[in-house]
Amino acid sequence: MRRDVRTDLAALAARRVHLRWSTLFGVIAFACFLVLGVTGALLAVRYTPSSDLVTYDGPYGPLRGATVTEAYASTMLISFEVTGGLLLRQTHHWAALVMPAAMVVQLLVTFFTGGFRTPRRLAWVLLVAAFVLVLLAGWSGYALPDDMLSGTGLRIVEGVVLGIPVVGTWLAGLLFGGPFPGRIIENLYPVHVVVAPALLLLVLALRAALAVRHGQPRHPPTLRPGLGLRLWPDAALRAAGMTGLTTAVLLLLGATSTISPVWSYGPASGGDVGAGSQPDWYTGFLDGALRLVPAGWETVWGGYTVTFAVLVPLAVVGGYFLLLVAYPYVEAWVEQDRAVHDELDRPRNVPARTGIGVAGMLFYGILWGAASADVVATAFSVSFESVITTLQVALVVGPPLAFEVTRRVSLGLQRTDRERLAHGHETGRIVRMPDGGYVEVHRPLDAAERERLAVAGAGAGGVGAATATPRSGPRGGALRRALARVFEAGHVVPARSAARAGALEPGRGGADRR
Repeated sequence: MRRDVRTDLAALAARRVHLRWSTLFGVIAFACFLVLGVTGALLAVRYTPSSDLVTYDGPYGPLRGATVTEAYASTMLISFEVTGGLLLRQTHHWAALVMPAAMVVQLLVTFFTGGFRTPRRLAWVLLVAAFVLVLLAGWSGYALPDDMLSGTGLRIVEGVVLGIPVVGTWLAGLLFGGPFPGRIIENLYPVHVVVAPALLLLVLALRAALAVRHGQPRHPPTLRPGLGLRLWPDAALRAAGMTGLTTAVLLLLGATSTISPVWSYGPASGGDVGAGSQPDWYTGFLDGALRLVPAGWETVWGGYTVTFAVLVPLAVVGGYFLLLVAYPYVEAWVEQDRAVHDELDRPRNVPARTGIGVAGMLFYGILWGAASADVVATAFSVSFESVITTLQVALVVGPPLAFEVTRRVSLGLQRTDRERLAHGHETGRIVRMPDGGYVEVHRPLDAAERERLAVAGAGAGGVGAATATPRSGPRGGALRRALARVFEAGHVVPARSAARAGALEPGRGGADRR
């Protein structure tokens, strides 16, 4: 048994890891997780998660004698009286901002390259779940200082929860533990320090186990078995170096860039709201979804007031994340794809998926931008209503337009690849032929570039990898057939025969006659 374990560990250590820029963001996210864990543990020693009121008597003069919560007083203590406390707070906050950004890039790269296909669909679901847990951890920590900014955000949360029909009042009482602000600090503290980190650690461990089981997908054609670095010690040491570099950058940001100045915001107050207050960037889309709903959009049904201004944003945001989770399964169903995919796609070779991804990015970006509509209106001296109306129109018109434009751009890039496969690179050298015609001499592609451009998906849609097994299964269903036509429309890049056609005349293959 021990020999088998040693053999397995040796085989794992000898596994090749292919270096790509996109894999660095996974290391950055993990480094942020470590920084958050260490700094959070140190901050928890002096932080008091209590909503009980005390009189502030610390060194910050403008607030001396003010009535604040113990949570706010302990945050001020950490910032001004604990050696290195402000550095810890700001480094912790910067890591909380960088980690979701790194995970967003991971999600985008995985989506556009088709890294979510069989056998890695569960890994994609876990990646989405990890992102949601990061949002939960960040939001719960955002409220803990109990300053005016976090109090404004909590007041919005209370309004959203109360707007849910039938169970809204019960949910608000459960979350806040009484009338606002209730015991929200005491309720969110275990979520921030125990529940969300533990679940996130579990999800990351499951993703690591799946990565070990299924291996790393290949980027054609340069990443092949036998190439790349050994997992141990080469790739592991590089990852450790990137972790150290990320930690150093976060510490530098924490030491030089002020963030979350709770002394400037002042303590939270149930009757006051900070002007121009903005949430952390990763939750901005939630605030933006609320702002884009028409005002007064509600009705009375069954004796209950149904507030669509709350329900619609909740449904839209929830549906967005459900679609993220379900997309790998939807695409496999549409394409009737049961193959195992160990080679990633070039986004241009799957124009429908790429268009969907860009449309989703734009949809998310419009919601995110709407969170700053008041700041935009003030900065550019335009009315708030005009900004909201513009964003509402963009939210409806923008994603379909982005899908079609992206699809056509992808098809144009495929045509360019086809021309390069057939003719090679243009050199600008014009040669006169014996019959009086003129041709441009083309430089042939090297073997690696020819193979990279020749990789087209199996089937018209280009969704499968070039090495995939043929699709099988029922072809019925009007909805599935309609969606399949969208995926299969306009696939330009031919199979490897284009590369063979270009190889017939490597010097002037397919030259254009003038």
